[in-house]
Amino acid sequence: MMNAIKTNPEPYALVVGIDFSELSDLALERGCDLAAAHRPSHLHVVHVETEWTSRSNEATAVGAQGEPRGETKAGDLTQASDRLHEHVEQRVGQWCEARSSEPPFERLTTHVRFDPAAEAIAQLAVDIEADLVVVGTHGRRGARRFLLGSVAENTVRLAPCDVLVVRPPDATVPQIEAPCPRCMQTRRDTHGAELWCDQHRGHAERKYTAHYSPARRSHQSGFLIHSA
Repeated sequence: MMNAIKTNPEPYALVVGIDFSELSDLALERGCDLAAAHRPSHLHVVHVETEWTSRSNEATAVGAQGEPRGETKAGDLTQASDRLHEHVEQRVGQWCEARSSEPPFERLTTHVRFDPAAEAIAQLAVDIEADLVVVGTHGRRGARRFLLGSVAENTVRLAPCDVLVVRPPDATVPQIEAPCPRCMQTRRDTHGAELWCDQHRGHAERKYTAHYSPARRSHQSGFLIHSA
């Protein structure tokens, strides 16, 4: 029996982690852009309450003295949820106003969680079978380890799906050597057949190998492989 054609595809599920910073607002904006590009889509925005553990411990201690338990916990949860929902609605409204557009998603859901940030974001991605996670990073950890130890790096490591890491336009980035103008001209002149100029071809400091795989024509039985 032939499989039925799927006429109603599953919505594209996006998770955006925010902490109310300008950078996380940029991540939310990028999430809206992606939701618009993958209609129909569901957008899930998650904020992790990092001070929850200390507040919870304080509430427990107070409860031991005879005061009602759980009131601080419930109040914190409601307040955090309302704050997140209000913030996200405001930012999404600004996104719509700037583009004269309707909201780019079928459904918007906000989540407040209390686990360590990366674990909470990754767990939500698992729970909703997310297609993509969007998080921000300042990239302030050096040229070779700018993500190591950060929420972004840990989210990349834990998430079950692709993770888009958003950086602000003025982020400090590793200083990479600019391309050699002569190498660029060589590539243009040879239409990519040669990558390096005479000076850099076989340079001892450039430990590099490349294999070319031109597009296979219909009459070819295999790829033509050249080594550089």
